[in-house]
Amino acid sequence: MKSQIEVSIDNKIIKMVEAFNLSGHALRAIRELLDDKEIQAAQEFANNVSIVRLGFNDHGPVHMRKVTQSAIKMLDLLQKAGIKTSLETDGYGTFEDSLLAVMLATMLHDLGMAVGRQNHEAHSTIIAYPIIDKLLEKIYENSWQKRVTIRSVAIEGIAGHMGTISISSLEAGIVQIADGCDMTKGRARIPIALAHPPRVGHIHQYSANSIEEVKIKEGSEKPIRIDVIMSSEVGLFQVEEVLMHKIAGSPAKQHIELYALINDDMERRYL
Repeated sequence: MKSQIEVSIDNKIIKMVEAFNLSGHALRAIRELLDDKEIQAAQEFANNVSIVRLGFNDHGPVHMRKVTQSAIKMLDLLQKAGIKTSLETDGYGTFEDSLLAVMLATMLHDLGMAVGRQNHEAHSTIIAYPIIDKLLEKIYENSWQKRVTIRSVAIEGIAGHMGTISISSLEAGIVQIADGCDMTKGRARIPIALAHPPRVGHIHQYSANSIEEVKIKEGSEKPIRIDVIMSSEVGLFQVEEVLMHKIAGSPAKQHIELYALINDDMERRYL
């Protein structure tokens, strides 16, 4: 069963997709993704392994929804700035196809945490593949080309979300950055409360616990501005070691402004 926060994010995502006023394929797809019981179960089990067994931050249904929300926002800002997606530039698809591929990737990108942390992005592609196939057969019943193309971009987004492999599409680049943007203190709340014995890697939880908010909005010089608002300088670890790493390897880097704001009185620009 979905939590109240999941339902709230679902409603926001649906409204964002509706606002594009597209053909209806993307809207139908996101409704399917948000309501699919198999996806929900897979997300919840991945989160159990991540938090309870391994002591990592949230990698479950809330996280994957937040990443989806951020990715849609960034795609919207790029479209308004006249930036075409890779599928549009290559002549293989429309903006709606790109949006659909990105939503598939963001909603399924951490399912591999159910297997374990190491290589979880590769495991995610294996778990996600039949789910993607099943959904695309419903949406594009009579178009093999659309299904193959969108599936490929979605898998690229899933496989590349950690920034550990080279990616080439703007769509996958957006997935990578959107994943890095989910770094607020709420994501670290449960692992910290469980009080696992200290170990290497816990700096991620404590630095994330100082992040109050991440805002994605129109930039002054580039289409997208990301503001990371934090209560203390320990949060800079998240910006410099996590988000910057993902932006650096993203084809969307050229479209990003990145700022860290500390206690409302210190602003640091990275990009």
